[in-house]
Amino acid sequence: MFTTRLSTIAILLSLCVAASACQSGSSPDASKTPTDQADEGTTSESQPATTSATAVKTEGQPLAEPAPKGMEVATFAGGCFWCMEGPFEKVDGVQAAISGYTGGPEEHPTYKQVSSGSTGHTEAVRVIYDPNVVTYDVLLDVFWKSMDPTDAGGQFADRGSQYRPAIFVHTEAQRELAKKSKATLDSSGRFDKPIIVPIEDASDFWVAEDYHQDYYKTNAERYMRYRIGSGRQGFLDKVWGDK
Repeated sequence: MFTTRLSTIAILLSLCVAASACQSGSSPDASKTPTDQADEGTTSESQPATTSATAVKTEGQPLAEPAPKGMEVATFAGGCFWCMEGPFEKVDGVQAAISGYTGGPEEHPTYKQVSSGSTGHTEAVRVIYDPNVVTYDVLLDVFWKSMDPTDAGGQFADRGSQYRPAIFVHTEAQRELAKKSKATLDSSGRFDKPIIVPIEDASDFWVAEDYHQDYYKTNAERYMRYRIGSGRQGFLDKVWGDK
């Protein structure tokens, strides 16, 4: 009995640590590897993303490049970007979901700055997709089913404007589709609170550090601990379990 209780306590403590992984902005521990630090949200922000296919290199965090010819861009904020990449990248027609920062006036923001809440940015994903294969409506549906659209103060364990949800539209067509989709969800009765996600004009998108990109793939076990510990997975299972 005593051993069982100790094991239960250890599991709960592990989930509590994982739940705060995306929000911590403390200084990195030099004794830890980059992977260890990323798991705790403490990796140094000194290494910008360098993939030329997704970013224009500058000092600090780089601006995202324009979408390749024939592709279109959609931008969504649904809390910690670790949890938003996978749902989109699993959709046929999506070339990539890039983690980054947008919505604020600061240029070249770092994870440390954004996660501290000292900028006007929020964590977001820039979705590059082929409109001949997948529609913007489908991407909106993926977005709604990946976050809590009734919470304006952050998402799950991650609190603050740096985790606020939003749909950033790139065209008037996207705006109209987003407004219609939001209204449909609001009147569906799926949630017992109003849908509060704002629809805003897209602005500069700053690509996040390399260790954040595809975190759900590169650190799958730690990612799942965070996803469960933050409360996101349980919420989504409860709300969308029948879909």
